[in-house]
Amino acid sequence: MSRIEKTFQSLNRPALVTFITAGDPDADSSLSVLKALPNAGADIIEIGMPFTDPMADGPAIQHASERALAAGANMKQTLEMVRTFRDENTNTPIVLMGYINPIFTYGIEKFTKDATEAGVDGLIVVDLPPEEDSELSAATKDNNLDLIRLITPTTDEARLGKLLEGASGFLYYVSITGVTGTASADLSKIKPHIAQIKSHTDLPIAIGFGIKTPEDVANMAQIGDAVVVGSAIVQNMAEGLKNDDLTEAIKTQVQSLSSAL
Repeated sequence: MSRIEKTFQSLNRPALVTFITAGDPDADSSLSVLKALPNAGADIIEIGMPFTDPMADGPAIQHASERALAAGANMKQTLEMVRTFRDENTNTPIVLMGYINPIFTYGIEKFTKDATEAGVDGLIVVDLPPEEDSELSAATKDNNLDLIRLITPTTDEARLGKLLEGASGFLYYVSITGVTGTASADLSKIKPHIAQIKSHTDLPIAIGFGIKTPEDVANMAQIGDAVVVGSAIVQNMAEGLKNDDLTEAIKTQVQSLSSAL
């Protein structure tokens, strides 16, 4: 059983999924925050793979990628960050989230092999539709990585069937149309769609995009198996650069989000 499966089975509540960008604002600070997240209440951690053109992300995560890349972040550093985290934590699932270009450049087979060896549990590749992911899908299966698919408010029943083929770990429900961090999710609008998806799969559903506050977390926990907070944490990372203790600022934020569950 994978770490992701164990986490969902062991919790008697929805999971809190937190997102940070690898190497933001620098390698040491990013690693310090990563190590602190589980004790602050994060059940699953998504790590953004820095990229020059993160098309699905709003300004907060775009700027996080820019800061990380300016500080020298790259894919090898991202995997080393996970490897170092695993020296102390062997239980909290790690999911890498990003775009296909850096993975393709690294080499798909080599990347999935190295990611597994580093301690990664799953991948979310935002800009790779299932019609184009046969090579990545095969490589993730060979290397025991979950391939987590995105479902959006515009996904109809016919499209849903295609997205569920080969999906594993959990499903990531994008609760708004548009980019990350730019709008708030509307519970009443997405509730019927979540129910429809659940009628077709037993995979847990994590709801992300547009979730910023403990109140948002509590609302989405009514219908989701997990709640994802990304841009709000990354924005706090940017604001925390002015403070002496960035890690403590993020810990306090994540604790407040976790308390809503």
